[in-house]
Amino acid sequence: MSKHQGKVAVVTGGNSGIGFATAQRLANEGAKVFITGRRQAELDAAVKKIGKNVTAVQADVSKLADLDRLFATVKREADHIDILFANAGTGEFRPLVDVTEEHFDTTFDTNVKGVLFTVQKALPLLREGGSIILNGSNVSIKGSDVLSVYAATKAAVRSFARSWILELKPRKIRVNVISPGPIDTPGLSSLGRNPEEKSQFKSYLPSAIPLGRLGQPDEIAKVVSFLASDDSSFVTGAELFADGGLSQI
Repeated sequence: MSKHQGKVAVVTGGNSGIGFATAQRLANEGAKVFITGRRQAELDAAVKKIGKNVTAVQADVSKLADLDRLFATVKREADHIDILFANAGTGEFRPLVDVTEEHFDTTFDTNVKGVLFTVQKALPLLREGGSIILNGSNVSIKGSDVLSVYAATKAAVRSFARSWILELKPRKIRVNVISPGPIDTPGLSSLGRNPEEKSQFKSYLPSAIPLGRLGQPDEIAKVVSFLASDDSSFVTGAELFADGGLSQI
């Protein structure tokens, strides 16, 4: 597989879940991949599993100094970027009455501030005609009684893409959003305020999805690979839902 042979990709939050699956697929398709994560041990494990064409940089995307260190490493080792997957994000169940300033700041700092400055700081290295993919969510267009803050951050991410395709038009850089639904990842398994709620939530989800099952991380990675490739050369500013049809009902 050589769809991305010779390309350089950066995947934030590439140590687990969707980010890991995407980094693994891009590396297998020929790209040199840089991944980030906050925990070094998980990054080391991810690099070992991917096995080739991958470099890990410990970084928290909500910290600008960490992003500076990330892109300094990319510049030193690869000199440019062809594909940027701004994937790193966080979220948890929190009804409106239980939202705290700390919860709000943590969620927006990672999901909105982190995405914005990841893209901004990558721009000097992004080649003309490059591809930026932002990780959104189908909850940004659906109501939720426990995910209002998270959903708002993903709506902001969707809005970024509409504006950035205009700003980056002179450089022919495409910007698209992949909006997954429930994907069988460690992040999904952690949603809930106690073990019973976590179990009930994950058990309920397949019945709400038209395809009748949870998505798998590599199913999202395939879509990211498509949006990063020349196969989607006339696609920009789009939001592609990969959620088993959940957003359509």
